[in-house]
Amino acid sequence: MTRDGNSAEVSVRLTEDAGTVHVAGALTIRSVTHLHNHLSKLDAEKVHHLDLSEVTRLDTAGAWALLEFRRRSTQTITVTGASSEAESLLRTVENVLPQPEEPPQRDTSFKAWLDRFGRRVFSGLMFLRALTAYLGIFLHRLARAMRHPSEFKFTSLVHHCEEVGFKAVPIVALMAFLIGVVLAFQGSTQLRQFGAEVFVVDLIAISVLRELGILLTAIIVAGRTASAFTAAIGSMKMREEIDAMRTLGLDPGMNLFVPRILALLIMLPILGLIANAAGLFGGALMAWIDLGISPAMFTTRLVEGTSVNHVFVGLVKAPVFAMIIGVVGCHAGMQVESNAESLGRMTSNAVVTAIFAVIVADAVFSIFFARIGI
Repeated sequence: MTRDGNSAEVSVRLTEDAGTVHVAGALTIRSVTHLHNHLSKLDAEKVHHLDLSEVTRLDTAGAWALLEFRRRSTQTITVTGASSEAESLLRTVENVLPQPEEPPQRDTSFKAWLDRFGRRVFSGLMFLRALTAYLGIFLHRLARAMRHPSEFKFTSLVHHCEEVGFKAVPIVALMAFLIGVVLAFQGSTQLRQFGAEVFVVDLIAISVLRELGILLTAIIVAGRTASAFTAAIGSMKMREEIDAMRTLGLDPGMNLFVPRILALLIMLPILGLIANAAGLFGGALMAWIDLGISPAMFTTRLVEGTSVNHVFVGLVKAPVFAMIIGVVGCHAGMQVESNAESLGRMTSNAVVTAIFAVIVADAVFSIFFARIGI
């Protein structure tokens, strides 16, 4: 038995033979803690009846404690001896209590699997269609800017060239330098077994110039630039600035898409060249330290044994990668809804999609150049 702040007694008594719990006293918010503690000590599975005939007062807190006790049992616990007001209050509180949601049963039949697969395929095709539409918007606005140069915002282009290109130089150069160092170290370890250490120059040159230089640069740019495009355009969409631009007669495609994507088209090949130079420098430095290949010998071997086709193969990918990153970032930004959760989700999706698309495009380029013999 427990006393609350109003000196009202609250008692809970279990009759073992009949499986009945007798509750007495004022079941209010002042005594709900003691009531809950009493009830939690009882085994709800042994209880069949809840006797409230001795309850002098009941509020929503007390009703909640009684209902929580009933919900602990897998059997039905009947309430007896309650007044009409208490029964009405119990029903009201029970109706507003949150009900646990049962997880939907997943249909594992072949028909259901085929339906889900078809929906995913259709969703992917619609996504590709949307990206193609945004690419068309960019190309159309770019052609219009060439016909009417006064509509093009050159200041915006310079700003975005600085953001996506100049500020990315340190991380791109460091990444390429370390990749060159790793290639030289790992290559020298393997080639030393066959006495072919000098071919580490060819390994570094072909790997960096043909594949890794521009691919890793595009991945880094996709991570930092696609997210930036999505966040910037998405924030404007959340604040209804894009609607305001349309109201003022300003075209979002001309003012938002063209400067950003065009800046990527200009700067990504330049970043690729910087990555190539940094990668070769890192490889040459490690070859000199680990294999004793002097810079002069490295340069001679590089010029004599490396075709300019490798540089061409690497750099020709840059505009395509830039287009993919820019279109994905702008499209994701325009899909942002009016909440911060949507902005974060679309930013993450833009980065993942851009990186995945860049890797797929690089694989397609590799197969294509291998087939034509370059």
